[in-house]
Order: sequence, then structure tokens, then C-alpha cells
Amino acid sequence: MGTGLLVVVGVLQASVLVVRAWQESALPIFTPFDFLLLFAFSIVAASVIISYLQRVDFAVLLLTMIGFSVLVLNRLWFTAGNNPLYHWKAVHGLLILHITLANLSFAVLTIAAVFAVMYLFLHHRLKGKKWTDTVRRLPSLEWMDKYSYILVFIGTPLLTVSFIVATLSVISEGRMDLLLDLKVLSTLVGLGIYYFYLIQKRLQQRSGTVMAKWILIGYVFIIIIFMLNAWSDFHRWTGE
Repeated sequence: MGTGLLVVVGVLQASVLVVRAWQESALPIFTPFDFLLLFAFSIVAASVIISYLQRVDFAVLLLTMIGFSVLVLNRLWFTAGNNPLYHWKAVHGLLILHITLANLSFAVLTIAAVFAVMYLFLHHRLKGKKWTDTVRRLPSLEWMDKYSYILVFIGTPLLTVSFIVATLSVISEGRMDLLLDLKVLSTLVGLGIYYFYLIQKRLQQRSGTVMAKWILIGYVFIIIIFMLNAWSDFHRWTGE
């Protein structure tokens, strides 16, 4: 029943996205409101897939809580109007690709962060020999470690390509000063953390708990990257 209700939520969110696309006569990705709406839909879609492919109840629960929180904050902070990116006409196609890839990477890395939290929780409970029903319902440490790595391995290149596309867009318009924008620098730091994680994971020189913590540190920068929209000029220039 829970999965069925989750499907209903996904269908309703997809309907809202279709309505927004019809209203704007374009993909609904150009405002913070639409970006977060698409992000919440991606989280719900991922939750449905996970619930069908692998019974990971707590992962689905945490993901749906994140999706719900994003929707609530979206309604409180933003409106469907106020489109600061709509006038970026000269690089319109690159902009669509940049935002789409960024959204997908945020969703994938969010799922990786949820698995990392679950890994640390289960490791702490097992180390303290605290056997509860919650512990028994969680996947194994090996399973969560494996899929956290796979998700970061997917999400990091997506974010990298998104960053490269955005950089090329800025260079093509001659706005080199934006390459030193705080949002750009924080994105580089976040990518550096994830690539450090991937290298260390490949070398197998760190424990699973250390690797899970690196995933969460990287995800903190993902949140910072989005929050910097309010202070960054990177997404407010018009290309003129």
C-alpha cells in the first residue's frame, strides 16, 4: 500500500511538471521552484524503483522524507514565477543540458548519502552489539557500501559534465569573471571530495565508515552549492 501511494505521489508530481511545461512552453527547469520540483520527483521515482527492486524500507523512508521536505521548503521559499534564467538565450541548449544533468546528479548523490547514513547507523549498532528489529530490517553493510559506491560513481561524472557544460557556456559568452564565482569554486571543492572518495575506494585503503563519512562531507557541499544561488551571480546573468 505504501509503495502504491508513493506511485500516486509520483504521478501527481509528474502532472504538475507537465502543467508547468505547458504554462512556460518549455522544460520546467529554469527557476529554483521548478528545479526543486523536478528534484523531488526524481527522489520519488528513485524510491519507487528501489522499493520494487530491493526491499530497503528505511532507504525509501528517508528518501521520501527528503522529497517531502524539499516540496514543503519549495512552497515556502520560492514561487513558480521569478525566472532569472529565462533570458539566457544565447546558450539556451547548453543551459538545459547543464540543469538537467545537475538535477540528476543531485538526486543520485542524495540516494548515496542516504545509504551512507544507513551504513554508519548499522555499523554503530553492530559495534555496540545492539540487535533490534530495526537492525534486522536493514541491508548488510557490504550491500550499502557497494551501492553507495555505484551511486557516487554515477553521480560524480554527471555533476562533472554539468559543470563543464556551464563553464563552456560562460566562456562562450565572454564572462570569464564568473569562473571565480563562489558557486563555481564550491562546486570544484565538492567534486574534489567525491573524486577523492572514488580514488580511495579504488585503492581500498580506507574503512567503510571513513568512506561513508566522505560521502556525507561531499553531500554537504552539494547542499551548499544549491544554497549559494542566493548569493551567486552565476545563475543571474543575462548573457548580454
